[in-house]
Amino acid sequence: MLPTGGGVEIGEVKADNKWRKYRLLLKKSNGEIKQGQTSAIPLWIGFVAFRYIRKKDGRSKASSVLPALGIAVGVLALTVIIAVMNGFQLGFIEAILEVSSYHIRIDSFPADKLDTLERIKQVDGVSSAVPFREIKGILRRDVVGRMGRPVLGVLRALPADALLKDKGMASKISIEQGNFNLADKSTILLGAETAARLSANLGDKIEFISIANILPSVTADVSPDAALDDNEDNVFTVAGIFRTGFYEYDADWAFVNIDAAALYSDAGTFTLGIKLKDRWNLDAPLDQINGIIAKSGLSENEKPRVSTWRDYNKAFFGALRTEKLMMFVLVGLIFIVVALNIFQGQRRIVLEKRNEIGLLRSVGASELDIRCVFALNGVILGFAGALAGMIPALLIATHIKQFFTLLESCVNFVLNILSNITGNNDEYFSVFSPAIFYIKEIPSRVIPGEIALIFLFGFLSAALAAWAASKKALSVKPAEVLRYE
Repeated sequence: MLPTGGGVEIGEVKADNKWRKYRLLLKKSNGEIKQGQTSAIPLWIGFVAFRYIRKKDGRSKASSVLPALGIAVGVLALTVIIAVMNGFQLGFIEAILEVSSYHIRIDSFPADKLDTLERIKQVDGVSSAVPFREIKGILRRDVVGRMGRPVLGVLRALPADALLKDKGMASKISIEQGNFNLADKSTILLGAETAARLSANLGDKIEFISIANILPSVTADVSPDAALDDNEDNVFTVAGIFRTGFYEYDADWAFVNIDAAALYSDAGTFTLGIKLKDRWNLDAPLDQINGIIAKSGLSENEKPRVSTWRDYNKAFFGALRTEKLMMFVLVGLIFIVVALNIFQGQRRIVLEKRNEIGLLRSVGASELDIRCVFALNGVILGFAGALAGMIPALLIATHIKQFFTLLESCVNFVLNILSNITGNNDEYFSVFSPAIFYIKEIPSRVIPGEIALIFLFGFLSAALAAWAASKKALSVKPAEVLRYE
């Protein structure tokens, strides 16, 4: 006679092998179970969960394979997309911080306060402090005695040893022709796109006309007529062509010696660009710098304005952050769909396994134990799927150039076959064509914290869905199930 309640041992019953196996497993993991007694982590829970995954039945097998495959695809897609997005975004951010805005900027810094400048350089956390001037104006190339087409540009004036002091800037500037030598006040370095717009090469003469000199009210210390009449001071010789990878700088910027720029700006002040060893740790160095400036003896009107990279590029960095967040949300919808699939699959398994659930309850398994069986099923699927997606994702993300080369080769091979059949000459396919994107190679950055978050997202979505679905098992009544066995 079969029992009708939980917690009683099966007496002299002619049970079938399947039920006997469960009873033996229960006794082995828990000992002789008495009513109301439970164990912390019964071993039979893992056995049953794995058994449901290994089930050879077609529908049960699909319920195991498809959710795990969905999680793997989601983890793979999100990891690779975020790695490429990080490559682009961090490339832009680092170009802006290392070449243009610096980590801390002090505008209108008095040129005669050299002692203050030296104290700022000694602040803990400061890696470099480089003075510079920035002037907007018009660049024109001297073509056999006549001036070529004018181009609006920005003249960044730096000390001759700027790259030696600022290693971060040196790492972001690639010299394509000539060299980065600003020791000569008559030389100029052009961005690669600026040089192309001016049709300029090494040794060509470039005239620069400052907007500040055209508008005399902007700079009272400089006579615009004198500046424009003295043409020799406005003409520079191209000594090098550089590239940063950021189009705005390559298309609009030029570098000259800081003393040569005194003609176009107030020679009594300059802007001080400060780089920190850790750009995220701003507060302590900023407080020390403000304290040094406060003790410099300058009046309130003479005190320079101090700003950080967060203030200077707030709108741009905010847009990049929003773009990344939206990409997380959009690609993360894959996990929501997979979680719903797991939820429905687990509920169906509960209905299919009503007999087994009833038997487990009759031999002493608690409601929590039954829920843990199906929750562990989801945990196994989630972990297996997340791991199966993460391994190839990391391989692709760390070898992104080879991956896209292989992808383009496969696509172009198919296109070549189709063009031979149709007689049409299709263009070469490129995922990131240089004609559209301003890149030489596809960047990729893998951030460990984000990788861990993606893995947990895929893993926990399956686990939580399975736990929610396991609540259906509580509605199974052992007495009703076993009455018909």
